[in-house]
Order: sequence, then C-alpha cells, then structure tokens
Amino acid sequence: MAEASRQLRTIASPFVALGPSGVSIRDRLKNLTPQDEEVLRLVGAHLGSLASKDLKARCADGLEHSTTSWAGHKRDLTAVSSSRWAGSITKATHDQWALARRGQAAHLRSLEAGVKAVAHRLSLPIGEKGSKRAPGGYRSKGEWFHKRRRLDLLEGRLAEVRADREAGVVHVVRGGRKLLNTRHNLDAARLTEPEWRQKWQAARWLLSADGESGKRFGNETIRITPEGEVSIKLPAPLADLANAEHGRYTLAAKVSFPHRGTEWADRVEANRAVAYRIHYDVARQRWYVDASWTFPIVATVSMRTALAQGVIGVDTNADHLAAWRLDAHGNPVGQPRRFFYDLSGTADHRDAQVRHALSRLLNWAKTCGVAAIAVEDLDFADSRTRERHGRKRRLRQLISGMPTGKLRARLTSMADATGIAIIAVDPAYTSMWGAQHWQKPMHAPTRKTSRHDAASIAIGRRAQGHPIRRRTAPPRNDQSDRYGHRTVQARPETLGREETRRPVTDRAHDARARTGTTPRTRATSASKTVWDARSDQGWVPDSPLLTD
Repeated sequence: MAEASRQLRTIASPFVALGPSGVSIRDRLKNLTPQDEEVLRLVGAHLGSLASKDLKARCADGLEHSTTSWAGHKRDLTAVSSSRWAGSITKATHDQWALARRGQAAHLRSLEAGVKAVAHRLSLPIGEKGSKRAPGGYRSKGEWFHKRRRLDLLEGRLAEVRADREAGVVHVVRGGRKLLNTRHNLDAARLTEPEWRQKWQAARWLLSADGESGKRFGNETIRITPEGEVSIKLPAPLADLANAEHGRYTLAAKVSFPHRGTEWADRVEANRAVAYRIHYDVARQRWYVDASWTFPIVATVSMRTALAQGVIGVDTNADHLAAWRLDAHGNPVGQPRRFFYDLSGTADHRDAQVRHALSRLLNWAKTCGVAAIAVEDLDFADSRTRERHGRKRRLRQLISGMPTGKLRARLTSMADATGIAIIAVDPAYTSMWGAQHWQKPMHAPTRKTSRHDAASIAIGRRAQGHPIRRRTAPPRNDQSDRYGHRTVQARPETLGREETRRPVTDRAHDARARTGTTPRTRATSASKTVWDARSDQGWVPDSPLLTD
C-alpha cells in the first residue's frame, strides 16, 4: 500500500479563479462617407508604415533595449506624427516584440520536450512496451532509423532557437505570418492577388490609441463623445485633411456600443481612460471600432461562500461538457447534463461553439441556484508534443483540439457578469476515481451514467474538499456497528482517503497472515448444517423425526 501511494501524484488544493481584469466592446461605423473612408485609409497606412519601421528598430535593439532607446524612438516618430501617436506606436511595437519573445520561449520548451522524448525512445530496445508515464521503444528498425534522423533535425532546430534566444533575436511579421504565407498559396486560399493584397494592407494598418485618465473623454488621440461622435487627431503630414479645429477629423458615423454601453458612457463622462482601435474587415467591407479598458481585480469570494449552495462539477471533453449538480454535502442531485459543441471549421466558428455551450451551462447554474462551478485546471502542455504519443495521431489531435485554456478563460469572464464563482481543481485521477467509485452506483433503469458524468462528480467533490471515495472501510476488528457506523463518511484528515483500494485478495492474504489461519478451499470446507452438505459425499441425511 505504501509503495502504491508513493506513485500517486501530489494533488493541489482547489482555488477560486480570479475574474477578468478588462473588457472590450465593439460597434460598427455606419454611414461613413467616401471621404471618411479615404481619410481612415490614409491615416492607417501612414501610421502602419511608421509602426513597421519602429518594430524593425525594436528588434535590432534586442536585449539592449532600454528607456533611453525607447525615448529616442518616440522622439523620432513624434516629428512625423504626433507625441500621442508616437507613444501608441512604440507601445504597440514593444508589446508585439514581447509576445514574440514569449512564443519563442514556448517553442523552445516544445523542442526540448521533443528531443527528450525521441532520445529516450531511441535508447530503449526495439519493441519494448512502454508504461503510462513513459513511452516504450520503437516498433521496427525502419521507424527507429527515421526517428534517429528526426532527432538530428530537432537538435539542429533547438540549437538555432537557443542561439536566437540568447542573442535576443525574434522573428516577427506585421500582419501575421499566416497571411504572409498565403501569398504563395492563393489557389488553396481561393483568393486572387488583388484580394490578398487588400487583406495584407488592411492587416498592417495602425489605428489604435491608448487612453489616458484625466483627459477629455478619456482619450485625446481617438475621441468618442458620450453622444457617439468619433474624431481622430491627424498626424502632422495629413493635417491638411482636417475638418475640425486643432487638426482633428470628425467622422460622419455615430457609435452607441449596445453591449456594456452604459458602463462605457460612465467612464467617458468621468474622463477615465478608454483605448480605441479602428479596423477594416475586408471580407465584409465594413469598418469597426473597439473600445477597451481595464479595472482592478476585485477580491474573489471565499470558498465557503461559493460552496454554500452546492457546486456544479464540469468535465471538459473533446466534443461536450459533462456536468452534474452536487449539494452542499457532495451528493449528486438530479440528472447529469451535457452541453455539446463542434470544434471543426474556422476559429470564429469554434469560438462561437464554446461560447454557446458556456452560455447554456451558466443559464442552467442560475436556474439551479448554484453559485459555483468547478472545472479542471487542465493545460496538456506536456502532452501536445508530436513525440509524446508516437503514431497515435488521432489522440494527439484530440488533445490539441480540446479548448482547455480558452474555455476556462472565457468561462471566468462570462461567469463574472452573472456572479458565479469558478473553482479550479487539480485534474489528477478524476476520471479514473470517478469511474471507480461513482459510475456504477449512479446507474438507474432510466439513466446510464458515463465515465464523463462520474468524472464531473469527482471534480465537484474535490472542489468541496470531500474525498472522491464514497465511504471508508468498515472497522478492522468488528464488522458490526459496535464501534460506530460502518459507512461513516471519510474526513478530510483521513489518511489514504483519495487512494485506490488494494484488491480483495491482497487484503484477505494480510488477514490470514495476522491470524495464522489457513485458507479455506472448496475441497476442505465442511458445511455447518446437514442440509447444506455436499451431494458428492456419498450419503444422504435421514428425514427429521415427526415425534420424540
């Protein structure tokens, strides 16, 4: 038993996930005149060219970048735009460089994991079976030979990425590398060269400005009044296009922000910072404006308050969310629920599917009166590498397709508006122990409990602090109720409460070793009554006497 417990992974404590730290809303710029669209194109193209030059200078600085060099770049941009546009450009380019830097670090970790996995499997004999925690050797000499070549390729890539990392070199493309590579595959993308060129230019435009508290309506560069009037501070070379005072251009379109419009209007009237971004959708041929702002993260509710009315445990799967409501004592209530989604198609379609499933989950939680939803703190960062599961391509696609990080982040932001707390729990052994202790007991004539439903119960009980195991073992020295009820609930401090039980044969062997008795077999056992005697013993008992 001690050896089995040493192999178990340490289970982290559940915690209440923090709420969102910002919000972004969008509205369409309608009724723009041809002159308005021309001005937006000219301003976006001019500022985009300046952003490209500044990004090139920022990448050249590398790790030597400092506040002095930042101030120098901003001073150079001020002469050809304005001080506020220069600040927005330098901040945007620095954020893009930092994002590329983080992506480089993630790519480096992925290459290191791949090299480690391939080297381990190459060191094993051909055909050796693996375990749950480590893969085995390759199945044939041909596969071993190809993986040997792949190891050399991965080691070469790893050396290049490490050299770039140490030198502070990043590879960034304004407009996106995917769109850049589409230029060489126009037939597959079903685009013509002019259509691609229009998308490429629109993606490289820059019409975004950060807000500043204390300034008029929270932003001096792109200003939107509470009535919805939009005006832009023109760069110095385009000042002759102004149609308002102080070198500003006022658009004919009005915005209203239907979603969170009241909250946005309160910030604008109080002159609190609001960042704006104007962009053009080439496919729809429409202009949009995004408004975003940040706010301090408020203190989350305590675990006791969140779990006062029970919890809903949610098990995340490749095509659905399995949920079950639990009361305050950890008992399943009602019927399990499933919320399906389809993760095929474009990124917008997948995101819409996830949002729709989460909306139905939150609506059900509000109907039940539950103030907390428990989800697994999943990442799969160590399982997404290509070399982790060998030829199991469908398994790799399944793991990579599960929206674990996006689902939790979106669920947290959506639940914040409804007042429902999100509790993240350790995902260790939830599916295995849920199926072991809850799948069979929760079967009913009209309900077939799946493994995912049982896992949702395990997730909810772990969030509440209850053990996943339903009951403790009976008293060791007495199987009756003399020393207490045999099905007493395991307390949180009970040792081994979340461990798998040993097989019955092992426990029986230990009991015989303590008492010194010999095992009872069918051949040597004797019946306690004559009516239960074996029929092959060669005799039959007399019938009972009717009188004395």
